[in-house]
Amino acid sequence: MVERRVCTFCGVEIEPGTGRMYVRKDGVTYNFCSSKCFKNLVELGRVPRRVTWTRYYEREKQLRLKSAPAEASAKTRKVKKTKAEKDEKPEVAEAESKAETPSEAKSEEPKVEKPAPKKAKAAKKGEGA
Repeated sequence: MVERRVCTFCGVEIEPGTGRMYVRKDGVTYNFCSSKCFKNLVELGRVPRRVTWTRYYEREKQLRLKSAPAEASAKTRKVKKTKAEKDEKPEVAEAESKAETPSEAKSEEPKVEKPAPKKAKAAKKGEGA
């Protein structure tokens, strides 16, 4: 069975008996489906992720779009506040949102301050000398 290859530049599957194989001096082989892909990578030195008609560009675009909607919607979405919310002080709103339930208040451990370093040892060393 003949092995099917994928174009190094655009990501399209190459039919057996077609395309071009390019081998660099260091032994790396590139398979190209057309002269267009060959020229873009070898002669022009373009990066497939930045050329819009390649599959690699589409993959990068999908990754960008997955992370972007949450950020974009938060920036562009405007929420209308009611008159009561506008008049409310920010400190009161923050205090209400940070209000704890009784079970959470019990689970907190009291803060214990560390004792100050003892100077008695240093003083005893000084007396003996």
